[in-house]
Amino acid sequence: MRFSSVLAISALASLCLWPQSAVADVIVLKSGRRIVVLRATETENQVTGEMLEGEITLPKSLVEKIEHGPVAHASTKGGQAETLSIAPPSDEADSLNGADPVASSAAVHNGKIDAAYLDAVDQMAATGIPAALLRAAAAHNAAALFEADHGNINDAVTQEERALHFSPDNTSVLLNLGYYHLRRSEFSTALQYLAHAKQLTPDSPDAAKLIGWADYGLNRIPDAVTEWKRSQQLRPDPEVAQALEKAQRDADAESRFREGQTNHFVLRYSGEETPALAHEILDTLEEDFDEIRDTLRFTPPEPIGVILYTNEEFAGIAHAPSWVGAVNDGRIRVPVQGISTVTDALGRELKHELTHSFLQQKTSNRCPTWLQEGIAQWMEGARSRQSAAALVAAYDAKTAIPLRDLEVSWMNLSSEGASLAYAWSLAVVETIIDRGGVTDLNHILDALTVKGATEQAVREVLREDYFALESETAAYLRRAYLNN
Repeated sequence: MRFSSVLAISALASLCLWPQSAVADVIVLKSGRRIVVLRATETENQVTGEMLEGEITLPKSLVEKIEHGPVAHASTKGGQAETLSIAPPSDEADSLNGADPVASSAAVHNGKIDAAYLDAVDQMAATGIPAALLRAAAAHNAAALFEADHGNINDAVTQEERALHFSPDNTSVLLNLGYYHLRRSEFSTALQYLAHAKQLTPDSPDAAKLIGWADYGLNRIPDAVTEWKRSQQLRPDPEVAQALEKAQRDADAESRFREGQTNHFVLRYSGEETPALAHEILDTLEEDFDEIRDTLRFTPPEPIGVILYTNEEFAGIAHAPSWVGAVNDGRIRVPVQGISTVTDALGRELKHELTHSFLQQKTSNRCPTWLQEGIAQWMEGARSRQSAAALVAAYDAKTAIPLRDLEVSWMNLSSEGASLAYAWSLAVVETIIDRGGVTDLNHILDALTVKGATEQAVREVLREDYFALESETAAYLRRAYLNN
């Protein structure tokens, strides 16, 4: 997401930033599930959600974050997994759940995976006896679900691959494995498993739902529409309805678009005089790709979608506040009406949004908004010189925005509030890089990818919490820009 204009920095410190009311909270689990509640509260060990039918209580170890209402619109949220709000395959699709419940409970108990039990069932499965093979598949599938619920998607993939080895035609395992690869933005790989699941179970709504996600991630929008329509026919689902509405808008808007493609990008655009600009944009993005890849030490596994709109088309598609100049919801969406060449401003905007694509995929959509926006601004070349005095004044007056409040979507902010949020986030990222270079920044990204909690990742790498980091940021701004 890119701020469309530079606002008056001098007014930042006195702003009232946050919406006055909220209609709902969302508890986001590390497995990808989203639970909408009237109000969510948390303690040191658990998260409680109030619902009309009562309360739910969850161990904090299973919760990735809480989004305090109102619920963000799909087209304005960060990465693909969150944007499309696609949950894991349903319990109905879990053909191993009841097949060998003893194996499932023996594989995971007392809050951890029993590695010795997994070794034992693997040895029994080596006999080739069907019951032993099923038991091993059920055990590893249970271990995969445990890892996914704790946010360990890479380990979940490893366990599910073991399950597939013992039960290669098991729809549940195929769907789960496809889902985990989707979480890692590995859409082509996911599609291989999901296509096999669909072949085995043609009427599976989960297969159609997840294939639609893979098609969308691969910029095959009409195919995604077809699969999600089919999924809705098989089993109506509000998640699919939301994703289908989004994809249908894209398909309608892009039905007359032209297309260009390079190794790392699929670009679509409208207008008779845009081809030269589209070619220049692709060249610019390819140059930026190499720099961001080297800085963030990550290569996205699939081509990234880029859509160029007229201003009117962008307003109709993005559904974003007026201060948003571009949107990245897994595809980079940029209005280019009236632009005939890649200006400095457009170049910065493209680099900013491309950075978001890298961060979303590198962290499996776990990178919080403040870190996303801070890194994206830093990569485009922005620095805190102009905003330093106002930010330090806000910090001293205790009106600076706490980083905890900047983790979730900023779409409800006013343009003035967004200006302060962007400025503070950039300053914090500058501070981290000044202290330990991009190495520390990458260590934080790696840690939050594994652990899910950003402040925990910051504490692990920097040996300080948010409060100390905010204090250090104010000190950095004084030292670097204010000479005190």
